[in-house]
This record gives sequence, C-alpha cells and structure tokens, in this order.
Amino acid sequence: MYAPERQQAILHLARERGRVEVLALADEFQVTAETIRRDLNALGRAGLLRRVHGGAIPVGRLDFEPDLSERESTAVGEKERIAAAALDHLPQDGSIILDAGTTTAALAAALPPDAALTVVTHGLPLATRLADHPGIELHIVGGRVRHRTRAAVDAWALRAYGEITADVLFLATNGFGTDSGLTTVDLAEAAVKRAQISAARRVVLLADSRKYGEDHFARFGTLEQVDLLITDTGLSDDAARAIEDKGTEVVRA
Repeated sequence: MYAPERQQAILHLARERGRVEVLALADEFQVTAETIRRDLNALGRAGLLRRVHGGAIPVGRLDFEPDLSERESTAVGEKERIAAAALDHLPQDGSIILDAGTTTAALAAALPPDAALTVVTHGLPLATRLADHPGIELHIVGGRVRHRTRAAVDAWALRAYGEITADVLFLATNGFGTDSGLTTVDLAEAAVKRAQISAARRVVLLADSRKYGEDHFARFGTLEQVDLLITDTGLSDDAARAIEDKGTEVVRA
C-alpha cells in the first residue's frame, strides 16, 4: 500500500472510531510506528487530523463525547488500577468530593466496607452506587441532569459546591496537558468542575494516560491547581516529568 492510500485509510478509521492510536495502526497496517507517525503528521499538516498523545483525532470531532456506557467500557483495567491507587489518598474520617466520571465511579466501587467518609457528588451513578454503603454519609448535589454524563449541572450545583469545603476532591477530566490544562466538552460541566476545585483543600486528578494531550472546548483549570495526578503506566517518563515541573505529583498505577 502506498503512503497516500494508507493515509486515506487512516483518516477513514479516525472518523469512524473518533480516535486512532500509533501502535494499533502500526499493527493493523503492518508498518513501523515511525511510519504511522509520519502519516499522522502529514494528515495533521493537511488539517484533517489533530495529533494527541499516542495518536490522533479527526478535526471535525475534537469535542465528540462518547456516551456513558461507551466510556465505562474503555480502559477498564487502567481505571481499576487508578482507583485502587486512589484509596491510599482518602482522608481518615474526612470528607471528599467525587466528580462525575467513570474513573471516579471506579473509585466509588472500590471504597472498602469499613470506609467512614462524608461524600459529596453530583454524579447520579456514583450516588446510586454509594447509597447503601454503611460508612458513607452521602450528600447529593442537585441541578439539571446532563443525559450523556448523568451529572447535575447549572446554578443549583454551583451554589451547593460554593457552600462547602471538603478535604479532598477526586477530579475527572476529558483531557489534560501541560499547556492545555484541564479540559472537557461541555461548558456547564466545566463550571461545576471549577466550583469543585474551589471547594476542596486538596485536588487529586484521576485520569488514564489516553487523555494526556487531548484538548477540548471548555477549559476548567490548570495542572498547577492539581496536587496529585493518578494515572496509568501508559504515561511516558517525559510526560510525567513535564507534569511534575508544573508542581503536580504523579503516580502511575
């Protein structure tokens, strides 16, 4: 296959899947990773793809937001390891905010039966999961519910987070980077995340490495506001060092 033919095929796959990754494409087309990187760079220069960490996404779908069931089935092992590592950072008999997200939901599922915590969340799936936990004093933040994320947003949610101070926020994101900061698809969700950051003494970001380098429409914070990033081993040494240079501790689970 000639390079232009391969690049057209890569572009078709990117538009179909929403994202393509270097190593997977190299295996699929039986070429080297460096060849795929050149293809992606060529498509990037043509304005057809945007390069992100480990791959690329189509320009026309920069803010494509998969639904909850699709996100729950993505990077399941990584999310479970991140959640297990996050257990070491729970406050003793303290209070936490659990942001809406599938990685934070994995943390909710991993909370041990003897955990004694005050938990605040605006994520309906997380609240449902924790409602019967014997040691959790659960507070549900209300507001308009976004169907795609099952999360409460808008004025009620912002007002509720403005009235509390929690020990630790376990924060979720659609994308993060040293230059782009913390980004998500929806402006209303971004506003709630900003309110959560202001409502916590310590901010712990839970994000799998696929989100590194992704830059979405709504920016809600910077890495300087994050005390600790818990991610997976897919994050490179260079990326980890760049993040730590921002003052954020990095744990790769």
